[in-house]
Parts: sequence; structure tokens; C-alpha cells
Amino acid sequence: MKILVVGASGTLGQAVVAHLGRHHRIITAGRNSGDHRVDLRDDASVAGLFAAVGRVDAIVSATGSVHFGPLAEMTAAQFEIGLQDKLLGQVRLALLGQHHLADGGSITLTTGILAEQPIRLGANATAVNAAVEGFVRAAACELPRGLRINAVSPTVLGEAWDAYADFFPGFEPVSAARAALAFQRSIEGVQTGQVYKVW
Repeated sequence: MKILVVGASGTLGQAVVAHLGRHHRIITAGRNSGDHRVDLRDDASVAGLFAAVGRVDAIVSATGSVHFGPLAEMTAAQFEIGLQDKLLGQVRLALLGQHHLADGGSITLTTGILAEQPIRLGANATAVNAAVEGFVRAAACELPRGLRINAVSPTVLGEAWDAYADFFPGFEPVSAARAALAFQRSIEGVQTGQVYKVW
């Protein structure tokens, strides 16, 4: 398969590329690195990515920023960080990308455990992840040509545990390699509208 991975330079993205790259042709994209540059917050940038890449068999998003901070001090502008980047950015990738997928192709987006397990300072992350999952479930009902869409929802990654442990008291981290298996399941499997939990 020809697979486009956006966010390929991140911890999760690198694991996805390493795993899928054993059996598939991988094209990488990111804001600052990869085979192609793309800003998921910009329609023209995403359209330009697909014009350059052409038809693909699968699209993977392993990227997305959210805002962490106390609710009492949070502003609408801070909350919008997650809305514009992780939510609308991934939705934009799916909306434009569906037209560049081969019949039977798939889209896999990334959410996270906070969609269901909120933490202190994580209201933006919980709202955004839950919204992405809602989009996936609804979009699966309408995609034509046998196209599929799923999300992978990992808990905090072991590789990032030193930086994020204080945010996730009592949580058990997983390796990025284990999370990458869920992307393979989404791409090579038959299900659609699913949220594959890795936690």
C-alpha cells in the first residue's frame, strides 16, 4: 500500500512509520519535516499536500496540539488551540483526503485516553479528543467507495513519560510501538467507525 503519514517525525509517528514501513510504501509529511511540508490548520496547505502526493491507499494522522492549563484561567483563544490544530486539522485532512483515496482506502486519526479519562488541566484535550472520535463515528456512516475511517486512542506514551508523568497520576504508559499496532489494525483490517484504545 501507499500510505501517507502526517506527523511522522513525532514519537508516535516515528513508531507508526517504522512498523508500517516493513510492508508498505510510506510517504511522510509534517509541519517542519518529512517528504512533504503541511500545515493542517490551512486548507491550501493540505490541498497542496494531496496535489503533490497523488492517490494513496491510506492516510494516517499522528499529530495534533492541544492546550493544557487550569480551567479557571483558560481563555477562548487558548481553548481554540486544540480546536484549530488537533480537531479541525485532522478533520480537514479527512475531508480533503477522502477524495484522494483509492477505493477501499482508509483514514486513521489520533485521539487519546483523555477523551474518556479527564485529568486536571486537560479540559481542552478531553473536549478535542472526544470531538474527533464523534467525527470518526459519524463520517464512517457516509464515506463512499468502501472507504473506512477509524481513530487510535493511546494513553500516555512511555517514551514521553518523564515529561508527562505529573499530568497522569496513576496512569500506566504504553510504548509507541504498541500503539503503532493499532494503526496497522485500522489500515489493514476491515472495520470502520472504530476507536482503537491502546490503554
